Amino acid sequence: MTVARRMTVEIWSDVICPFCYIGKRKFETALAQLPNHDQIEIVWRSFQLQPDTQTDPSRNAVQNLAEKKGWTLDVTRRVIADVTDRARVVGLTFDYNRTVVANTFDAHRLAHYAASAGKGDDVQERLFKAYFVDGQNIADQTQLTTLAVDAGLPASEVRDVLSGDRFAADVHRDIDQASRFGINAVPFFVFNHKYAVSGAQDSAIFVQALQQSLAEWTGDVCDRQDHCD
Repeated sequence: MTVARRMTVEIWSDVICPFCYIGKRKFETALAQLPNHDQIEIVWRSFQLQPDTQTDPSRNAVQNLAEKKGWTLDVTRRVIADVTDRARVVGLTFDYNRTVVANTFDAHRLAHYAASAGKGDDVQERLFKAYFVDGQNIADQTQLTTLAVDAGLPASEVRDVLSGDRFAADVHRDIDQASRFGINAVPFFVFNHKYAVSGAQDSAIFVQALQQSLAEWTGDVCDRQDHCD
């Protein structure tokens, strides 16, 4: 009987979600504390916080958030300053003034393609950095292509993916699954198809979820094998 070689942790996330990037760092800190972390496979799932967003390189997230929430710019800047401080604690330097209002659908398609080529986590990291740190337009196919090629993906294949609708069904499937699970905020972590953690929690919470899930997964694998070392 074929058994899974690694336990999965699925992460529903959106590229423009600051807490998804912060949560990624906190999760990585937790993962590094497990001596057997090589037994864990990270699967990134798509979620769009603002699916109807029209890409507009002339506007940034500060302006967009103020309009969406009906806040003044002063209130918005205070909120963003708080988020930026939280990011700094985990070693991230956000620059909201450089962000570009962009629809994330193509970025999610690219992420799915990258995952199929074994570069999923690398491209996710580059997408977050492109948006929050470097002020890149993550809806621009030229910039997405450069980002993917820098991660080691072939330019011709990347352009083929972005110019058509490949992996669009995968993005929709993730979003539909999130809806069925009742996920309405990200990041959202699902451990071994059984346990869930919502939000950018402290690393200790992730360590606990990882240890419990991995222990159960290991026991389940042993039960389905003739012996367990």
